[in-house]
Amino acid sequence: MFSILKPYIFSLDPEVAHDLAIKSLKFNFLPKSAFYVDREEKLETKLLNEKLPNPIGLAAGFDKSAEVYNSLFKLGYGFIEVGTVTPKRQLGNPKPRIFRLEKDLALINRLGFNNHGSEIISKRIAENLPYGFLGVNIGPNRDTKNKEEDYYHCLSILHTHAGYITINISSPNTEGLRKFHDQKELEKLLKGINELKKNNNISKPVLIKLSPDINENEISNIIELIYKYEISGLIISNTTDSNREKLSDDKKNEAGGLSGKPLENLSTELIKKFYKEIKGKIQIIGVGGVDSGQTAFDKITAGANAVQLYTGMVYKGPGVVREMKKELISILEKENLKNISEAVGINA
Repeated sequence: MFSILKPYIFSLDPEVAHDLAIKSLKFNFLPKSAFYVDREEKLETKLLNEKLPNPIGLAAGFDKSAEVYNSLFKLGYGFIEVGTVTPKRQLGNPKPRIFRLEKDLALINRLGFNNHGSEIISKRIAENLPYGFLGVNIGPNRDTKNKEEDYYHCLSILHTHAGYITINISSPNTEGLRKFHDQKELEKLLKGINELKKNNNISKPVLIKLSPDINENEISNIIELIYKYEISGLIISNTTDSNREKLSDDKKNEAGGLSGKPLENLSTELIKKFYKEIKGKIQIIGVGGVDSGQTAFDKITAGANAVQLYTGMVYKGPGVVREMKKELISILEKENLKNISEAVGINA
């Protein structure tokens, strides 16, 4: 059905199409059984000590205000991440702010953390408990003077019904956010998060979402700090504000973060570099250019314990996870692997 509707959907402004998708998912009419595949038990895995039916997750950015995560679980995702959530409601940047690069199977967005705010979203999740493993991605408001305090506020409010919390320090669309990749700034932030967790008996896993544009010499410093402050995992990576040279689409120079196919190799190579140093001590979620069983398998064999997609669903529709699961199972059988967890890091 998506292939029939795709020309109409792609004739709409990308943000209008996205809002239409959210409204459609609120009807929650799709049967979960339609997205199940045979021998799916081969994809069962553990992420952050939680047993998942498969390692395929939906990245933050689609369900920004936690409105339709339970409908999304029915599409076959092993886990869902909502957000980015900020303390106060935020409208984001002026429109237009999402651009399809169809020739490159990519998106550029400069949304700017538009969401309903932590209070509304916390209440929404409490009143509609998740059917599966739900992550909540958090960040600061644009006009805040103390970004660290915004992270602490969101963690305090949103941890209760979240399976994990992601600290987003990597969006290119919030001024000053990526300064937290600096060792001193990151240590200050993580120290505060650790103290907050201990003082408030918050036991939920905390992950850091990294930029794909970091320098190689920053990797060891980041790893040192995640060990020191007991961070549970890394999400590698977010969108990039570079990597435009080989793109074909006329919109390639729009300001914002680039996602989709052009990010695939960049994020996979970064996963390998981190995995070689952490050797399974910290779990990794791989993001960037995931749109098939093979691209997911490539991320996993590079060292990711699980993967996430967003742009892949934009181009391939809601059935993408079902097709990915079928292809992953075929790959495992071809490689004589009994379970997807056996593939983690084998090509790193």
